[in-house]
Formats: sequence, C-alpha cells, structure tokens
Amino acid sequence: MANPVVVKTVVGIAVKAASDEKTRTRILTVILAPVIFTLLLTAFVLYLVTSPLSVFASFLDEDELELVEEFQIGYGYNQNIGIHDNDYITGSGQNYDGVVFGEEGDNQVTYFSQLDERWAGAAYGSSTVSRSGCGPASMSIVVSTLTDMVIDPPHMAGWAYSNGYYCEGNGSYHSLIPGAAEHYGLSVEGDLSAQGIVDALADGKLVVAIMAKGHFTKGGHFIVLRGVTGSGKILVADSASIDRSRQDWDLSIILGEARKGAGQAALSGQSEEGGDGHDSVSYFAAAYEPSGFL
Repeated sequence: MANPVVVKTVVGIAVKAASDEKTRTRILTVILAPVIFTLLLTAFVLYLVTSPLSVFASFLDEDELELVEEFQIGYGYNQNIGIHDNDYITGSGQNYDGVVFGEEGDNQVTYFSQLDERWAGAAYGSSTVSRSGCGPASMSIVVSTLTDMVIDPPHMAGWAYSNGYYCEGNGSYHSLIPGAAEHYGLSVEGDLSAQGIVDALADGKLVVAIMAKGHFTKGGHFIVLRGVTGSGKILVADSASIDRSRQDWDLSIILGEARKGAGQAALSGQSEEGGDGHDSVSYFAAAYEPSGFL
C-alpha cells in the first residue's frame, strides 16, 4: 500500500505544477534536456562521420584530423581510393568487359570494376566512379546479375547521386544498398547471422558487405559476396580488385572486417512483380552503431 505521506507530497507537487508556470517550465526542461542533448550528439556524430576532412582542416591540428579520419574509417564512410593506392595503380587503364564469375549453368555473377577505363573518369558527385564509386559499382553487379537489366557503374552512380545517396567527400551512404535494391525490384529482409550469410550464398543469393580497414580497404568499401565453396570459403566480387575477386576468403575475415556500424539486415527475393525467391541480395555489417545513422 502506498505511503500516505508520499502520496500527499506527490499530489501537492502535481497541483503546484498545474498552477505554477515556473514549475511547469522546470519540469519540461528536465524532461526535454536529455532528449535534445541526444539529438544534438547524434547530429554531431553524423557530421563527423560524413563530412570531408577538408571541412575540419581550418580549425583542427594534424593529430586531431587524424583522429577524425580514423573515426570515419571505423564507420566505413571514407571510401575514396587514392591515385597512389595499389588498387588504383593495378586496376586502372583496363577494360573488364564480359567478365563473369561462375561456371555456365551455375549462379553466374556479372562483374563490374569501378576502375574500368570506359567509365573510370565518369562523375560521381564531386568525385569520380574510379575514386569513390564502390557503392554504385557493387549495386551494378547485384542488379545486373539478379535482374534482366544491365546497369553499369556510371548509370548506377548517376541514379545514386540524383536520389541523395552520394556522401560528399567520402563515397556513398550505406542506405544506397536497400534504396537501389528497392528501386530495381529487390526487397528487404533483416538480420543475417554468420550461418545466415552462408545459407544465403548457398541458396544462390548475393550479399553486399560494407568493409572497414583490413584486407579489402584502408577506409570503407562496398563488396559483393557472391558464393560459398564446398569447404566454406567465401567468394567475392570486389569492384576495386579483380585479383581479390578471384580469391577464396575465410568467413572470419569478412565478419571481422565488416564495418562497425549498421545492424545486420538482408534484402531477399524480388518484389511482388515476380521472381523465384533466388533472385535476391542481402547486406550486413557488424552491429555496433545505433540504427538511424545511415
């Protein structure tokens, strides 16, 4: 049973609050202050993650800029390839027309390189497809493999830019994956476990992974997981490296280097217009960041 003294005190405060504007203001301040602080903190973190480093150069010293860069890399937003990076040097000046992974009769995957000489210099926002286009190139691989359309990286980049998926100075917002999938008739399914990734690939589906610093990138990078071998190795289609695309990868490397950010999710099956359930794409990343940051 409630203590009569406590009840009387609470009722008294409530009555006073109802009749005293200053008290009402204090109560509202106490309630709203943490909400406003959380919103401001979220906005600030998003600004740090997605803004070009040049924005901070005028008021941060070299060490502080390095910290911001590491922060962006940790969240997989710094997707730019430098002209002195090995991927850029080895992949540039080549034509990858007609490259297909997989044996005839199996699940064949159409490959696109962001460094292909046919469109390397095509604009993607203020950057180019070769420098910042791993997101559009990955979704070109997905859409061209799983539908009867052939959408090359410059066309996907144009669509991504026009629809707000270009992240100035960094590459692509991670929401490009579900956005492009929905636009081209691929629907969304959530939360892939490690076994779920293997099962999806074994079932002929594709998985898009957003990688952080490691074997695939110095910053952030979209890649497509295109299959699984009989021994459990993962096959990839990496738009920045045909050499990595021809290697077999341990699942532990993929999971360990996936971006510390978005919760795991999957896109599976085609939209209601048709599809046999195998025409599907999934995407995932290690789940550390609160949802809503994308």
